[in-house]
Amino acid sequence: MADKRDYYEVLGVDKNADDAALKKAYRTLAKKYHPDANPGDAEAEARFKEASEAYAVLSDPEKRRQYDQFGHAAFDGSQGFSSADFSNFDFGDIFGDLFGGMFSGGGGFTRGTASSNGPMKGASVRTSVRISFDEMVRGCEKKVTLNLKDECANCHGSGAKPGTSKETCTKCKGTGQVTYTQQSIFGMIRNVQACPDCNGTGQIIREKCPECRGTGYITRKTTLEVTIPAGIESGQMIRVAGKGEPGVNGGPRGDLLVEVQVAESNRFERDGMDVYTEEKISFPTAALGGPIHVQTVDGTIEYEVKAGTQTGLKVRLRGKGIPSVRNKDVRGDHYIILTVVTPTGLNSKQKEALQAYADAMGDGPGPKKKGIFR
Repeated sequence: MADKRDYYEVLGVDKNADDAALKKAYRTLAKKYHPDANPGDAEAEARFKEASEAYAVLSDPEKRRQYDQFGHAAFDGSQGFSSADFSNFDFGDIFGDLFGGMFSGGGGFTRGTASSNGPMKGASVRTSVRISFDEMVRGCEKKVTLNLKDECANCHGSGAKPGTSKETCTKCKGTGQVTYTQQSIFGMIRNVQACPDCNGTGQIIREKCPECRGTGYITRKTTLEVTIPAGIESGQMIRVAGKGEPGVNGGPRGDLLVEVQVAESNRFERDGMDVYTEEKISFPTAALGGPIHVQTVDGTIEYEVKAGTQTGLKVRLRGKGIPSVRNKDVRGDHYIILTVVTPTGLNSKQKEALQAYADAMGDGPGPKKKGIFR
């Protein structure tokens, strides 16, 4: 017993550790060193067994009391407990969280896969579609073409040659699972696996359908129409229920998942449900005010610029943005950024008119001052 490490040292806890601290420490070590997580690693297996032994002793009040009093000598056989005897210890609540309920109590555990011969939903199918900015604003219908499995018309989905039928697998007796047992430090391990003879279906096809080769399905090119709601954002997914792969053993079909890619607009900049545009206005319009024509996602409207508008002014057009994808009656706003354009390439008449304006504003020529175009 002298070569054994102290159980408290093994778990990395002090001698006053409570049950919660012991359990937490053991969970960490079990997850790190469990053989399933370290296949073929003898050192990890040894560390796992060492931690399991330490926890089995320290988590039992009576055994912990004996260990605290006598150390490892308490379990050399004379005290009535062997360190390898875990048959009455339940590791179920420890491993259940770590390994997804693979383990059961009662001196042993079971691991493996769930039954695969019951009804199961078919696999989902993914595809993508590209739409224009205008189609996004209004919503649209798009056709997608993809290869989907359908029930074989020759065998009606059974996979068996017409005139024959499936047989119950003799190895698993129709359960789709086989159980292997082996001895471990925890007792008997029950390892549940899919039956290798029937691949977990519980049935065997002796004579396969020549059309589908026993699969029960034929792959065909299928075209489906998908409704794209207004306001959808690029990268969002649309789920079309029941348009995926067929289910297994009577299960429902899977779903079709369509990723939507929205093309960018040359005119509008999108920010959620809002849109932004830049509208250039002349200096007279900015100074005097007047109507301008603004292109919105719904078409062209007339907007009245206020006199004295400065460049960079942001104007809000309520409800002229993009519809909500959840409620088409709810819409964002359209923001206009007004930019005053400085005229270039003026002819002589235009220069004179602008000079007259400058003179009227007090920017004209004085005794020692020239005009802005002189």
